[in-house]
Amino acid sequence: MCTNFKTKKATDGSVVIGRSLEFPTNLPTALAALPADYSGVGVASGGKPGKAWTATHGIVGMCAFGKPELLLDGMNDAGLSAHLLYMPGGYCTYQPFKGDGSDLSEADLIAYLLGTCSSIAEVKAAMAGVNVWGFDPGMGFAPPIHCLVHDATNSIAIEFHESGWTIIDNPTGVGTNAPYLDWHLTNLNNYVGLNHDNPSSQTFGSFTITSLGQGQGLMGLPGDFTPPARFVRAAAQVALSDVPATGAQAEQFTMHILNSFDMVPGVVKESFGAAGVVNEVTVWDTICNLTGKRYAYRTVTDPTWYVVDLGTTDFTKPARVQAISFAGGFAPVNI
Repeated sequence: MCTNFKTKKATDGSVVIGRSLEFPTNLPTALAALPADYSGVGVASGGKPGKAWTATHGIVGMCAFGKPELLLDGMNDAGLSAHLLYMPGGYCTYQPFKGDGSDLSEADLIAYLLGTCSSIAEVKAAMAGVNVWGFDPGMGFAPPIHCLVHDATNSIAIEFHESGWTIIDNPTGVGTNAPYLDWHLTNLNNYVGLNHDNPSSQTFGSFTITSLGQGQGLMGLPGDFTPPARFVRAAAQVALSDVPATGAQAEQFTMHILNSFDMVPGVVKESFGAAGVVNEVTVWDTICNLTGKRYAYRTVTDPTWYVVDLGTTDFTKPARVQAISFAGGFAPVNI
């Protein structure tokens, strides 16, 4: 399970995206970079190759199974970000592999879109004619997903229905997991009235009730970890938060919103194939500063934020993978 959102545009024009990855920790992930001239080919099936492309943008992101092209999350040097979020429960249907050169697996999507596109408009054009099929990258099954994409102005969700993929414009910039985005947008109507101000006192006959503390205006905001609850919680925090002044402050606001989705090991458990019952935890969080071209991350056991500056990253080098830190701690101070 994952949460993804776009914070309010900062006064200086900065746009920042937050994303959490909640999953069992036995999914191997690492930091990856793809060069600006990367030559990609969709995963082959039955001896026939998938769709081929040549990138024009460098990418930094998180990959799976040590393969830099199998991206779960990332942004490119044009300020476009893309994020694969889990969609179980029958809310993702892939198409059969065609073998006619139009095929991309779900695992190819981010490398293809971020490598060839600089805007949402270009993403929509690039998806035309693409056939998305389900590939098992090493999990024992083809993971059901949807793909959330953001540029500085717009956000979309690419969903996979029985009839094929569809692109949904996302006015909230928020995404979690199942069900489909249109359901989540409708569900927000159940939370009209959430407010950062405390309500006034009320009188029932001769009895007056008054808020016992701050935050009464958010009474009813769901606090559990289900996808609908996280969607509402993210949307409310983005909507009610202040407008950040700068990109640096927008990154801080994003970090604070991400904190509210952090899963402590043991709070949520799930059955995960041969591994049996395992903890679902916040394996890592990422922050994409689309305008500042910064990609930041932290992990479940290292709360330090590490930042890649895409402006100084050498995208002429070959595709590469770098281990991320899972060994952090508290910094000692003396007094």
